[in-house]
Amino acid sequence: MDSSSLFDVKGKVVLVTGGAKGIGRMISEGYVANGATVYITARDLAACEKACGELNALGKGKAYAIRADFYKEEDCRRLFEEFSKREDSPSTPKSSSWIDADHHSELHVLVNNAGSNWGAPYDEYPSSAWTRVLTLNLHRVFIVTQLFTPLLEKASRPMDPARIINIGSIDGIRVPSLETFAYSASKAGLHHLSRVLANHLGQRNITSNTLACGPFESKMMAATLDKFKDVIEAGIPLHRIGTPEDVAGACLFLSSRAGAYVNGATITVDGGSAIAAKL
Repeated sequence: MDSSSLFDVKGKVVLVTGGAKGIGRMISEGYVANGATVYITARDLAACEKACGELNALGKGKAYAIRADFYKEEDCRRLFEEFSKREDSPSTPKSSSWIDADHHSELHVLVNNAGSNWGAPYDEYPSSAWTRVLTLNLHRVFIVTQLFTPLLEKASRPMDPARIINIGSIDGIRVPSLETFAYSASKAGLHHLSRVLANHLGQRNITSNTLACGPFESKMMAATLDKFKDVIEAGIPLHRIGTPEDVAGACLFLSSRAGAYVNGATITVDGGSAIAAKL
């Protein structure tokens, strides 16, 4: 029971939606650095390809870019078709013991990270915010998961189930201080959807867990951190914001043998933000 095998993800095939920037990029780097084959999606193909180039320079694993705009439902289906085509291709490297000799496309880990936020004063909060944020943060997570379930099921092994990791937020657990009404509601919904999937897909040897993330350096958090980083860090028991190692490490745990029996959990990765006492 050595740690090198307990936390091993080498050769696993991983899909990280929204994996070119922010938390998604941090997660993608963790997988590539530890020998996984990682497909990352983004609306901006140039940014996605740039991220893959930087990730591939790390060695060990491999990163591939696929453009996808999840606000368009047809892009979810196109992503599935493109992924399946590439994984079935003889030109795509297939590595290690995770892959059978008669391998066709499989997916060991699906990380549902792509999403959106929208802040506006309560009296001005638009209906369009609800449509966009709930579509991206909740509905599309279900659609993408549903599409890839056959490939996850194919990749599962008796003691090594396939994994779904949903990137939630502590704002889905606590009441946020910012006026991001649709975002916090969508993340609370995502946390519960993940539990429902854990029960339903656990029967098919697929686990579903959520990381409820606190503040990390990301495009979504950039403006807030520029103005309030010191205040935010002061309110976190560990007095710092998250690092790439924090969120990547949690994903590696959930994706490896060490996390094989974890199902239906919502794990806070927030330095204690969600439980910080406020007078």
